[in-house]
Amino acid sequence: MRGVISAETLGHLGIRHPGPSLSWREFLERYVHAEDRAQLAGYVDRSLHQHLPFELEFRITQADGVTRRIRCHGEPRNGGSGSPRVIATLLDVTQLRAAEEATRQKEARLRSILETAPEAIVTIDEHGRIESFSKSAEVLFGYMAQEVIGENIRILMPSPHREQHDNYISRYLMTHEPRIIGIGRLVAGQRRNGSTFPMELAVGEAIVGGQRIFTGFIRDMTSRQRIEQELRQAQKMEAIGQLTGGIAHDFNNLLTVVMGNLEMLEASARLKGKDRALLSETQDAAQQGAKLTQRLLAFGRRQPLNPTLVDVGQLVSDFTSLLRRTLGGSIEMRTTIRGDHYNAFIDEPQLQNALLNLALNARDAMPQGGILTIDVTRAEVDADYAQIYSEAKPGRFILLTVCDTGIGMTPEVQQKAFEPFFSTKPAGAGTGLGLSMIYGFVKQSGGQIQLYSEPSHGTTVRIFLPLVENGQATGTEHAKPKPQSFQSRGETILVVEDDARVRRVTVARLRALGYSVIETGDATEALHALGNGRSIDLLFTDIVMPGGMTGTELARRVRAEYPHIHILLTSGYAEPDLLEQEFTDGTAWLKKPYTAAELARELQDVFRTLRVDR
Repeated sequence: MRGVISAETLGHLGIRHPGPSLSWREFLERYVHAEDRAQLAGYVDRSLHQHLPFELEFRITQADGVTRRIRCHGEPRNGGSGSPRVIATLLDVTQLRAAEEATRQKEARLRSILETAPEAIVTIDEHGRIESFSKSAEVLFGYMAQEVIGENIRILMPSPHREQHDNYISRYLMTHEPRIIGIGRLVAGQRRNGSTFPMELAVGEAIVGGQRIFTGFIRDMTSRQRIEQELRQAQKMEAIGQLTGGIAHDFNNLLTVVMGNLEMLEASARLKGKDRALLSETQDAAQQGAKLTQRLLAFGRRQPLNPTLVDVGQLVSDFTSLLRRTLGGSIEMRTTIRGDHYNAFIDEPQLQNALLNLALNARDAMPQGGILTIDVTRAEVDADYAQIYSEAKPGRFILLTVCDTGIGMTPEVQQKAFEPFFSTKPAGAGTGLGLSMIYGFVKQSGGQIQLYSEPSHGTTVRIFLPLVENGQATGTEHAKPKPQSFQSRGETILVVEDDARVRRVTVARLRALGYSVIETGDATEALHALGNGRSIDLLFTDIVMPGGMTGTELARRVRAEYPHIHILLTSGYAEPDLLEQEFTDGTAWLKKPYTAAELARELQDVFRTLRVDR
C-alpha cells in the first residue's frame, strides 16, 4: 500500500522529518512500535478493501526513544482515479492517557481505602441520595452497596433523626452553617433488620462538577459505650465497697463496745429472770449485727480470708450432693468438670458459701422447676478480652459457671445485682447481700465475676479464679490447732486504741483475764510508754487510727526496735497483705467485733508460742 504522511503532521507527533513528507511504509517501520505495526496495518488494509472506517490507538517511538500514544481515526475515500484510499486523522493522546491512568490509580487507592477502612464511609449528594457505600458500611448496616446506591440516606436513620436530616442539609446549603461539617457527633443508626445502635458521625464536604457531595465517616460506638458503662459500674462498685467497708469498720467498733458491756453485765450475776432473758436477746442481736457487718466487709473486699490451695473441680464435685438436697426434686442439677487439677489459692468455706448462695438464687428464680448447670473449665483471658471488659485482667483462670433456666433479670436489675441490700425478693425474704458477698470474695481472691441474664431466658454467673499451676490441693494447710488451756501469768499488754469506748471495754476484759494493762490512745503515746522502760510482753493495737502513725506503722517500728515484744493486731476489716508480707512470726490478728472468749483464746495462742520460744 502506498501512502504519505506530511511533515506538518509528523511535527504534531513530535517527529522531525527533513523532507515534505514520509511514506506510509517508512512511517510504519521507523516510528510505529513493533508490537503495534501489524494491528495498524491490518486496520488500514481492511478499510481499503472493505470500505469501512476504523479507530484505534497505537504507539510511536521518537528518535530520542520517548514513546507516545497516538489515536488514529480513518475514513475510506475514493481517489480521483477510482482507486480506494484512506484519510487518517492522527492525534497525540499521551497526556490524556497519562491523566486517565493517574485518575484510575487515585480511584483504585480510594477504593482500597473505602474497602479496608474500619470506619464505615458513605457519600451522598446534596439531595441526600447515596452515591457510595463502603464494605465496612455494608457490614455495619447490613445492606449491600447495590441495594442502597441511589436511595435516600434516611433509610440508615431511625426517627427522629430521619425527619431532621433533610432540614440539616437544606439549612447548610442556604446558610453554610457548619454544624454538620467536620464535627464528630453522637447519633443513632438503623440497620437493615430495624435494630438501632449508637454511632459517631463526622461529615466532610467537596464540590465535584459543580455539585456538592458529602462524605460521612461513621464509627460504631456500641463497644465503646459498653466499656464506658462497665467502667462506670466498676467505679461505682468500688466506691460503694469503700463506703460499706468504712461503715462496717466503724459499726464493728460500736459492736465491740456493746458486746463487751453486755458480757460484763452478764458476768456481774446481778440480773435474774426476765432481765437475763432480755440481756441474752440483746447479745444475740449484737451477734447478728456482727454477721451483717461481716457481709458488708465481704462486699468491700475487706473480710479476713484464710486461703488454702483448693482443687475447685473436686470441691464442686464433693459439694454437688449437698446442693441437690438443698434444691429439692423440682430442680434438675447438671455438673460438668472438664479435666482435672483446677487448683486455686482461695478460702474454701467462702467458695462453698458462694456456690450455695448462687444455687439458692437459682432455685428462687425457678419456682416451677428448671435446670441448674455448674461447669468447671480452664479459660485464658487475653488482652483483647481485657479491653472489652474493664475489670478483666489477662491470665490463666479457672472458669466456674453457674447457669439456671429461671425468670432472668432485666438490664436495670443486672446493673444493681451486686450492690449491697439490693434485692428483688419480697420483704423479709432476703438481705440483698448474697451476690454482693460473692462479688467481694471473688475480687478479694484476685478473680473476676460476670453476670449475664435476659428476662425469661435465665441467668448465668461466671467466676474467674486465678489458676495455680503445678500444685496439689490440700484443703487443710494453714489450719489452726486448737489452743490448749493456758492461764495468764500476769503478762503486761500495751493497748493502743483511738476509740475511748472500745479501749475501755478492751482494758476491762484484759484485766478480768488477769493481764496487766497499759492503755494508750494513739501510736505516739504507745511509743512514749515503750520508752519509759517498763517491761511489755505484747502490743495489742488497732490497725486503723486516724491521723499520724497507723497501727501497721507502729507494729513495724516495734518489730524493729523491740523484737522481743509479740504483736496482736485488730481491726474492723482485714489488711490481707500485712500478715503475708512482713508480720509472719510472733504476730496474730483478731477481727472486730470479738468476744472475751475469742480474745482469751488468741492471747493464749500468742503467749503459748512465747513460752515455747523461751
